[in-house]
Amino acid sequence: MWGYEMQKICFPLFMLFVFETVAVTLWLTMDNLFYLFNFSYIGISISVGLFLFIKNYKHARRVVQLLVGIYMLVYLGLICNENMQIEGFWYYLFTGVFEAATIHYAVAKIFGPIIFGRGWCGYACWTAMLLDFLPYRTPSAPRRKLGWIRYFVFAGALAFVAALFLARVGNLEKIMFWSFIIGNVLYYAVGIAMAFAFRDNRAFCKYICPITVFLKPMSYFSLIRVKCDKDKCVSCGICRSVCPMDVDMMDVSRTRKNATECILCMECVRHCPKDAL
Repeated sequence: MWGYEMQKICFPLFMLFVFETVAVTLWLTMDNLFYLFNFSYIGISISVGLFLFIKNYKHARRVVQLLVGIYMLVYLGLICNENMQIEGFWYYLFTGVFEAATIHYAVAKIFGPIIFGRGWCGYACWTAMLLDFLPYRTPSAPRRKLGWIRYFVFAGALAFVAALFLARVGNLEKIMFWSFIIGNVLYYAVGIAMAFAFRDNRAFCKYICPITVFLKPMSYFSLIRVKCDKDKCVSCGICRSVCPMDVDMMDVSRTRKNATECILCMECVRHCPKDAL
């Protein structure tokens, strides 16, 4: 029993170690104390949430969402004027500056998912932070074949920033700041409208969000995954019914169509009557 408890505690400690490693590495290589604070704060927030989950606190994930989401939206975005949306990533990439949004995307959305999959979507996204408070926590209808929309949004963001550079528009930093504000307003408006139209809080994540173009390929190889113990599973279907992303957790193969959809929200784990997940 003691060994099992220690195994559970090791998980939040491992996540803290990963983020502290990133924090210290970026602090020393970039000679900027901000990165030590930034990634330490995020790592501590995630670790606290995971510890609360271990202690069976039902709002553990929401705590992390608010701690990280508000920090990134209000402090980094509105106060520090950093565009953390995908437009900001393209902007810094085009300027050849490896900081701010480019580092954020590299850690959270491009290489990080090899370790924690789409954990960003479940614990840190400030758009989903709000959408998860809407009433449709589990989808009431099968997933629609609308995932292609995300690629147009992705391409549109790239085309927008590329056009600004090609046209040699001035005051790009100011434009990026306002695009962050306008982009977030649009994301929230579309996300809320889709949630009520489809009766699914995560409809925006499934069909519109351009970030999944980065997240999905890497999360296919993620080390941290929810797995099903076939010896304990009684095929009751509860895990499928409570999953906000329509993932079939009883299918343990990495080749399933929804292999890259799990956001590690742990609702399936929390509701499984046989502790099979």
